[in-house]
Amino acid sequence: MKKVGLVMRKIQFTEAQGPRVFADRLQQIGRELGVEIVFISPERHVSGHDWLPGYEHEKGDLVNYDIVLDQIHSHNIEHVIYTVSGFTYLKMFVKNSVLFPHSFPDPALTGYEMMKPFYQMVDKAVVQTEFLKRELDRNFGVEDVTVIPIGFSEALAERHFDPSQVIQNRVLWIGRDEENRRPDLVLEYARQNPDKEVFMVFGGVRYKESMKKYNIPDNVKLQFALTQDEIFALMNSSKVYWSCSKFDTFAMPLTEALAMGKIVVKPEHPCYDHISSKHAFSGNEKNWFELVNMAAASPLNVSMDNRDYAFGKFSSRVMKEGYRDFFDSWLRN
Repeated sequence: MKKVGLVMRKIQFTEAQGPRVFADRLQQIGRELGVEIVFISPERHVSGHDWLPGYEHEKGDLVNYDIVLDQIHSHNIEHVIYTVSGFTYLKMFVKNSVLFPHSFPDPALTGYEMMKPFYQMVDKAVVQTEFLKRELDRNFGVEDVTVIPIGFSEALAERHFDPSQVIQNRVLWIGRDEENRRPDLVLEYARQNPDKEVFMVFGGVRYKESMKKYNIPDNVKLQFALTQDEIFALMNSSKVYWSCSKFDTFAMPLTEALAMGKIVVKPEHPCYDHISSKHAFSGNEKNWFELVNMAAASPLNVSMDNRDYAFGKFSSRVMKEGYRDFFDSWLRN
């Protein structure tokens, strides 16, 4: 069985959010395609919190190369997918290295200036959206880019789908306590709309501590490190899914929300252009609260248009087909 190393930071492997979900899904798809995905990460990581001054992640990645290379060589791995820009230099040691970006040098993201020099070394990438493919070419001249969506689990989307369980005033938001994700906006919305039940779901247990700095309204329910099963159950009971991030590379919960027939409210930024079904509405800080309330007041319990769109564009079947074609070509080298 051919081996492929998947290089991520230690903290990304340990948290129940996008990167870890992607890693597990890729490993399962790999097994089905006869490819062994080997998880590789440094034993040490720079910080349990994001972007402490002097401990920026890319600096930490550079001092971890010895550990990562030792693991790659011990498994006799010749093909590597690395998910963060700090590991771009792997291609100096492993010829067949491809970037699968968990982040991107966009001005909306913390540390984007530090990311840019690393991206100038990228020559091959797999991305989740056509938007990211265009940006890699436009900003960094990377032309060898394959688009493969991160598929949601059809089994979970089928098992948990029950329109009779939708709670009309329930709004769901999934994110992190980071400035880019705008949890402050969600809390303000809840304060102004006490008739709504607002669930805020955070991928890591570490956010239990950081969320203590906020005054949490009584109608907000905080959840941490939910399993995919729990996410889909909660998604099913919600009427509206709202994303208010400035920029997102993954946007996984948005595709899951579409798959569960949620009415979606999202940002106008073009990185979300692939979330473009009939009941997915784009807005900004000036009209988001109004859009969320309009979505909650919709006579629809669920949007079958959104669900059908997601199954056609983002299911794990689509992801598997994409990686079958990609591996067939890449692993020949």
